[in-house]
Amino acid sequence: MSEEIKVVASNRKAGFEYFLLDKFEAGLALQGSEIKSIRAGQMSIQESYVDIENGQQAYLMEAYVAPYEQANRFNHDPRRKRKLLLHKKEIRKLWDEVRIKGMTIVPLRVYIKNGRAKIEIALAKGKKAYDKRAAIAKRDEARSAERETRVR
Repeated sequence: MSEEIKVVASNRKAGFEYFLLDKFEAGLALQGSEIKSIRAGQMSIQESYVDIENGQQAYLMEAYVAPYEQANRFNHDPRRKRKLLLHKKEIRKLWDEVRIKGMTIVPLRVYIKNGRAKIEIALAKGKKAYDKRAAIAKRDEARSAERETRVR
């Protein structure tokens, strides 16, 4: 069976702001109007983060899912916290790592895989300003080198 993946939202700044250490795939517990909105591509995870409550349950916080037009009064709250479907072992590992100073869990992308909404999250360590400057310099070097090879 082939896996059909449609990326709905991505957090492009995450790779620039953080060192991404470990990646996980989690399911999203959604309401009916939310999944319809996500399938239409009406989601943003730019300012969202993952919170673990009491080492037991993981939640996606501050993710924006636009209200579904046809749902009228049965619509959802656009910024409600959404439960992440992870194994207990994965939650425990994330919880142990997040207690270390400077570690966090960031969402990378939301996608539809075989008809189900999935989210890719990563255990991350925040970059300092000099790390970001080094990344910019390295990227600029690579661009100029590619430009030179293209010209010749």
